[in-house]
Amino acid sequence: MEATKTIAHEIGGIQNDALRFGLHGVKSDIVGSHPLESAYQSAVKTQEEMNRKILANTYGSAFPLKMDLDKQILSRFQRPPGAISSSMLGLEALTGSLDEFGFEDYLNDPKDSETLRPLNMHHGMEVRLGLSKGPICPSFI
Repeated sequence: MEATKTIAHEIGGIQNDALRFGLHGVKSDIVGSHPLESAYQSAVKTQEEMNRKILANTYGSAFPLKMDLDKQILSRFQRPPGAISSSMLGLEALTGSLDEFGFEDYLNDPKDSETLRPLNMHHGMEVRLGLSKGPICPSFI
């Protein structure tokens, strides 16, 4: 689905900042994902490829390319980090994920929790612009 971005820039030359980004786990490097999760991901990928072939055969080869271009454009459109998170409504409408009923629909969205600490907007923009590395950490207010 979405490719994760890696930023080559290191914060002050420090490669392991355990206080800022948490402890590094070796288990995740050795052990892969759960077999059911990998089977699900491969099934989703196969389904997407089949849908692309059906669209190409039905509407022509340019239609899946246009949909990929629209998906790239809509996946980049986000609000700046802060109090209001980006809903990505256009991307959800394009991919059809609006029709899915996820855990956040009946168990509550984790972003709406009372214990969620607000994000540090400055660090979030530094990560987005490539000036800093790591996840957007919460502010310590």
